[in-house]
Amino acid sequence: MITPKEIKDKAERRYISFLQSLVENKPFEKLIIRGDKSYTKSSLSEFEKEIQQIVSQSKEKNGFGYTLEFQKVKTKSLGIQDIPISIFFETEKDFLKFLGKEKEAELFKKSLIKIIEAFPELKDWIIKNPIKVVNNQLEWESILNVCRYFKQNPKSNLYIRELPIKVHTKFIENYQSIIKELLNILISEHINSEEKEFEKRFNLKYAEPQIRFKVLDRAIAEKFFSGVDDIAVPISQFETLNLPIKKVLVVENKTTLYTTLTLPKMNDTIAIFGSGYSVCNLKHVHWFSNLELLYWGDIDVQGFEILSQFRSYFKQTKSILMDFATFEKFFENDLGNQTNIFTSLNLTDSEQKLYEILKTNNWRLEQEKIPFDYANEYFDKENFTS
Repeated sequence: MITPKEIKDKAERRYISFLQSLVENKPFEKLIIRGDKSYTKSSLSEFEKEIQQIVSQSKEKNGFGYTLEFQKVKTKSLGIQDIPISIFFETEKDFLKFLGKEKEAELFKKSLIKIIEAFPELKDWIIKNPIKVVNNQLEWESILNVCRYFKQNPKSNLYIRELPIKVHTKFIENYQSIIKELLNILISEHINSEEKEFEKRFNLKYAEPQIRFKVLDRAIAEKFFSGVDDIAVPISQFETLNLPIKKVLVVENKTTLYTTLTLPKMNDTIAIFGSGYSVCNLKHVHWFSNLELLYWGDIDVQGFEILSQFRSYFKQTKSILMDFATFEKFFENDLGNQTNIFTSLNLTDSEQKLYEILKTNNWRLEQEKIPFDYANEYFDKENFTS
């Protein structure tokens, strides 16, 4: 026989559909709980105990909760007995009080009115997400204030904490997930749909990545940066630079960036700290398109995957010091990190061959293990210097 706990579990599973019916303004209908259990007790005392348990939590005993309808049934072992054949909640109050959700449902109704009055277009979202409404019961006034601001100012170009909205300073960050869902509906025509970060998606200022670069041509450093040759600027500013350079050397880590200071003089050249997979920050630097691009990364699977990534933005990219001869000369049996990438890469035949060797053996040669003299000799030999 079904137990009171099983009745409650089944009733709780119907709660979401109840909330959805409130959004759709449907009147409460008798909510039937299926028993779905046969009566197999062979002992009359056991049978009576189960009946007492189920009756003890019923409306008949408590004044609220589920109603039981009994019918005399002839059982195989116990003869004729009164057995519950129907379990149902007759009223909304019975249902909610049994679940302990009277206050929660009342708050939901109030939140529902607030949201629909402010933005009728969110009705379908509420129907799909009633629990999200419940989970944010105490914050809807503030959430709606944020939505109103964005509705009126879809392209404010301010930092989050600059927004003139009467909410506490961290509110938008704390409730970013639900606000994002709502704004996707409310200002869909103004969002940057390809962006996932909140600030970028909704036209806000954000803490931009810094591009760290070294000017390897002393004349350019003197003319454009007062002799400063180690510089970091926000990506948006880097994208607008107009320097008389012909060559860009992208290096994977900071140690190698420092090494570039020891290179022979390189006219018309800058070296950039790519910071591993952060080379994605460079993908919109359109003035790279007509330059000679050199990529110098670790000789491991990640190094070649980053090279492939950067080459997908700029197909003219050439790898340097990432060849088998360099690897064989300085490899010290270091192990690398396994890769989860199995798609084809933007590599030359020789790069692909070395990549497969590294991947199979999980080998690695870090940039900083290549001596300065060897790097300098390489640059001289390949005519990268002036």
